[in-house]
Amino acid sequence: MEIFLNAIVLIVCILGLWGGAVWVVDSASRIAKRLGLSDLVIGLTVVAIATSAPEFSVTITAAMIDKSSISVGNVIGSNIFNLYFIMGLLALFGTVTTNSKIVYRDGSVLILSSLMLLFFLRDNVLDRWEGIVLFGSLIVYIIVLILAKEKPEEIVEADRIFKWYYIPQLIFGVAVIVIAGEYFVKSASDIARIVGISEWTIGVTIVAAGTSAPEMATSIVALTKGKVGISAGNLIGSDIFNLYGVLGLAGIIRPLPIDPNAYTSIIVLFAAILLFVVFMRTGYKVSKTEGVLLLIIVAIRWYFDFSIN
Repeated sequence: MEIFLNAIVLIVCILGLWGGAVWVVDSASRIAKRLGLSDLVIGLTVVAIATSAPEFSVTITAAMIDKSSISVGNVIGSNIFNLYFIMGLLALFGTVTTNSKIVYRDGSVLILSSLMLLFFLRDNVLDRWEGIVLFGSLIVYIIVLILAKEKPEEIVEADRIFKWYYIPQLIFGVAVIVIAGEYFVKSASDIARIVGISEWTIGVTIVAAGTSAPEMATSIVALTKGKVGISAGNLIGSDIFNLYGVLGLAGIIRPLPIDPNAYTSIIVLFAAILLFVVFMRTGYKVSKTEGVLLLIIVAIRWYFDFSIN
């Protein structure tokens, strides 16, 4: 009975995530045009931070109650899920186009973040000063994006019209995403615990997938609406925000000791990011074939995570 009720909650949350995503994509895109920013920049900042709210909430809460395995596992698993499952799924809907800025500027920042984690967590603990370095790097990155003042790639007549309700629509959409994401995580975690899954496995798989639900809903909606910049930028920006901001702040709150298995996952994350950036560079697109390969890899990774439980 408990599993059935949690399943109902999951379905309701998915509907909420999708509806909130529609509002966020529409309003964020219009606001971006009003501010003279490109879809890519708004996807890398406002939308990425908004859809990362569940990861932020879960990771910080886990850190505060000394659940480091869930705290770190959530971020690592969520990033792999974003880049491989969600981007692979998007590629099946249609070819995801990229550009040199996404590949070289944002891809390099993403690669650097995983390298920093490999270095910082070599002793299986994220210290406070390391958290400060990570969080400070995020602030610098956001400032660089804003100062770049990239112009919108294309402006249609509808995008020129700015309505006052776009701002509250964005706020309400984010609120729906956050609330639905939180209940999604709780229900998914309850189901996992009933079945009997370890804390680390829950963090790197079930909770990671749950907290990535807003990114998935937002990116798919953005892609179907032709907002490729928001779609791709949301996933990359969310991963950057997770690694620099979420883990950084969690490390500042308290040192985060990690399970020895976590370091293997960080190595996997580094390899995943490298391959993902290569896919973005090949023809500046992620093709259907590459999307299928991404989905196969993440399926193998999940099988490995559950098999060692």
